[in-house]
Amino acid sequence: MSVAARQLRSGVGVLLVAGLAAGAAHGQQGTQNFAGETREGGREEDFRRASPSRIVAAELAFARAAQELGQWTAFAEYAARDAVMFVPEPVRAQDWLRKRANPPQAVRWQPHQVWASCDGSLAVTRGAWQRPDGSVGYFTTVWQRQEKEKDGYRWVLDQGDALAAPLAAPEMIEAKVAECPRPMQHDAVILDPPACTAQGCSGGGRSGDDTLEFRYETRPDGARAFRVSMMVDGRMEEVLLSEVAAG
Repeated sequence: MSVAARQLRSGVGVLLVAGLAAGAAHGQQGTQNFAGETREGGREEDFRRASPSRIVAAELAFARAAQELGQWTAFAEYAARDAVMFVPEPVRAQDWLRKRANPPQAVRWQPHQVWASCDGSLAVTRGAWQRPDGSVGYFTTVWQRQEKEKDGYRWVLDQGDALAAPLAAPEMIEAKVAECPRPMQHDAVILDPPACTAQGCSGGGRSGDDTLEFRYETRPDGARAFRVSMMVDGRMEEVLLSEVAAG
């Protein structure tokens, strides 16, 4: 399933992110914006490097907003203008969400992992969701850093599926940052809109520094594959494969 299934929800540097719900969302110094970014008192170069805690803070704020504002209200507020979701075919999220009323109870979710480009322009989170009816599943969300500071991170793709049993919750959130190129690049993120034929649809995107990319393919029967690759030891390596069966 997809966002719709969440309805009623470097060398690779590895760090374990603990206490983010409090620390990333409330403990930073300087001006805090809607997705956990802060640049006051910091250098531009530091802002343009990966900070997994900022990305996790955005995911946590998104999850909290779903409970406080309503599920689809939060999805729309945190979505980028051209964000994509699956229903099960890929659709422009803002158009789809505009027609949806919030369910009485929102899905709940928690991030377990995050992968980030070296420059922090693009990231992917993965975690668990729970619906009020007791069903469970996983999600993967792609986040893009916005050029305007006040916008922080917004999601550009969201997908996932139901599971027979819940994902085991980690003691700490695992974060991986792609190997950095030399010299550092700061080009814009490239996003490919869905391209559809009779055989299905495909799309994806890559970070401005070419160290993180994602791709998806769908079939007319609803089957979907979602892949994430990142720079490891000088080459792109697949770090996540998510496959959704025909529905």
